[in-house]
Amino acid sequence: MLHRVDLTPMPLEPYRPLIGEESITRLSELSSRLRGARMVHINATPYGGGVSELLRSEVALLLGLGLHVDWLVIAGDTRFFEVTKGIHNALQGGRYTLAHEAQEIYLHNSAANAGRLEGDYDVYIVHDPQPAAIRHFLANAQGRWIWRCHIDTSQPNPEVADFLSPFLQPYDAFIFTMESFVLPSLRRERLRIIPPGIDPLSPKNIGLPADVCERIVAWHGVDRSRPLLLQVSRFDPWKDPLGVLRVYRAVRQAVPGLQLALLGSMAHDDPEGWHLYERIRAEASDDPDIHVGSNLTGISSVEVNAFQHCADVAIQKSIREGFGLVVSETLWKETPIVAGRTGGIVLQVVESASSLLVDPEDEQGFVERVRDILQHREKARKLAREGKEHVRRLFLITRMIEDELAFICELLGL
Repeated sequence: MLHRVDLTPMPLEPYRPLIGEESITRLSELSSRLRGARMVHINATPYGGGVSELLRSEVALLLGLGLHVDWLVIAGDTRFFEVTKGIHNALQGGRYTLAHEAQEIYLHNSAANAGRLEGDYDVYIVHDPQPAAIRHFLANAQGRWIWRCHIDTSQPNPEVADFLSPFLQPYDAFIFTMESFVLPSLRRERLRIIPPGIDPLSPKNIGLPADVCERIVAWHGVDRSRPLLLQVSRFDPWKDPLGVLRVYRAVRQAVPGLQLALLGSMAHDDPEGWHLYERIRAEASDDPDIHVGSNLTGISSVEVNAFQHCADVAIQKSIREGFGLVVSETLWKETPIVAGRTGGIVLQVVESASSLLVDPEDEQGFVERVRDILQHREKARKLAREGKEHVRRLFLITRMIEDELAFICELLGL
């Protein structure tokens, strides 16, 4: 059977001061309509990426609302996850040749995972391309099937998109983050645009005392008397961490004493990330002011929280981005962030701070914006405070859950 992630139900009541009475009422009403329905989320990993972070909070909150929800994780060998990483990159526009052997590996593992799926559910929500073909191998399965795509598929590799398309056709419905990400081959009558959201009460986002944040960051070797530039992301070429190193070195010429922290987590479904992580560590080895950290070196959600609180400026140098929850996470701490003008990032930045969005290829633009923030900190903090209110209104996880439950009610005719 597929691995089940067991979570403790999370009550909705602690969110009331943050989201208001109306949101609480709507969520309670939607969940009452779905009482008795069996739902399952299926993805590729229980930790190490944005999807697993979303599911950890979402499933716990759904359980707290009294719903029957499971979270299952597919299995696969190293070759399978190398292929799915290639498919993932190709759907974001990267170069990748999906050879016959790679297709066989993907389909063989998909069939095996379909055979491990036990239990009958009323709603199946399958996340991203790794488990997408499971539906194809369960032709007689009952219930409603939703494919939830979290990545930027606005300019997909045509060969890979064409390969995946037949395995998506059996789905009853689709959810994308942005309209521009919708694959043209999909039926649009059962489609919703639902951006994700952050959990304001998770260990990564809950408010921490300033002195605790200071001590955590100092414990990891950062000199709190000097400015700190931060990027939090997976170790992924699409996040351009090597470009961040170049930006840091250029800004440091104007801001002596600047430090850089590159923090991320390693996931078992991302073998490419391990290679990039080691390359970054090698590139940074001659500079004691560059701090590279991951879950391998004691960086957990609480440490990320502290770094985001303490950073003088954050950067998100994404080349492509499905959403980039780290932008909302950073703004939630009222920390200014310079980010690539790509994908869902543009939704999260208020118009008054649009100057902090930079063309992903414009490295000099990143240098100038980061330098300006460090030289005009109060103005930047004001923009970040406005950004926090924008996140509160539009990009908390409770809004995402409300949108998804409403869509599921519609699919089930409730």
